[in-house]
Amino acid sequence: MPSKRRRLSAFVKILLSLFLVCGLLVAGAYYVLTTFEPVETTVEAPDPGCRLQLSDGKYEMEIAQAVSATTVGGVAFSRDLPPEAVTVAFATVWQETAFYNLEYGDRDSLGLFQQRPSQEWGEPEEILDPVFATRAFYDELVEVNNWSEIPVFEAAQAVQRSADGYAYDQHEALSARMAEVTTGELGPSLTCWYDAEGLDALRAGDADTAGAQEEMARVFGVDPAELPLNADEAMRTGDLGWAMALWAVAHAEEYGLTSVAYGDRLWRASDGLDGAEAWTAAGEDTRGRVVLG
Repeated sequence: MPSKRRRLSAFVKILLSLFLVCGLLVAGAYYVLTTFEPVETTVEAPDPGCRLQLSDGKYEMEIAQAVSATTVGGVAFSRDLPPEAVTVAFATVWQETAFYNLEYGDRDSLGLFQQRPSQEWGEPEEILDPVFATRAFYDELVEVNNWSEIPVFEAAQAVQRSADGYAYDQHEALSARMAEVTTGELGPSLTCWYDAEGLDALRAGDADTAGAQEEMARVFGVDPAELPLNADEAMRTGDLGWAMALWAVAHAEEYGLTSVAYGDRLWRASDGLDGAEAWTAAGEDTRGRVVLG
């Protein structure tokens, strides 16, 4: 049997080994910390864009696309049409131009809906006006028998008379969810952000609030100064106030707007970092008015 002295000696050796290993680890860590500089991590700002908070998740678009979408949705108010009309229009625009207001197309087709002057949709400069083009589309849509009862692609094809009318069907689901946003049914569900250059330009310039309000009146068929509407004047399209507020956000760069407030919510132009582009508490209620700044 080993003696106590030998057992103690072995125990001491184990302790010395542990101390030696720990010492090496501490020394190594100290060497790394004092020798190598920490790597700084930077978060790059996202490219300029807009985000729609759909009923089933987020969807991002370019600013130009959001500008078109909020306009097509807004014009439905001027015709007092239900959101189903916006769904048909959106499905059409997705297929024809993906919400870019094109100055070219097949043969003489132009604009968001690729309407043709030769088919009496209007003069080229009129068709390239998204408001004019959208009004023309809706005016034709309501002439389609039972347009709101038939499938979306059939309603779109009845207006467009394209080579492949069934192609509109693939866009119905997304179009319906986007219509909920742009008609204001989901409240503060659209936001946009900018790069550093665009943001500096916005902040350095003067906001053309009068121009924005004038264009909103042309798009929606209602002067924003008349909000809120009473129950007798209310339209069936959606929430007019929120639709106008979201339109203003999408068009902020065009009119030099750095803030949009509606109800108790506030949007400010930002670079999109850390959620700064989202709607926040306004601090006070606008009492049904859309306030631009």
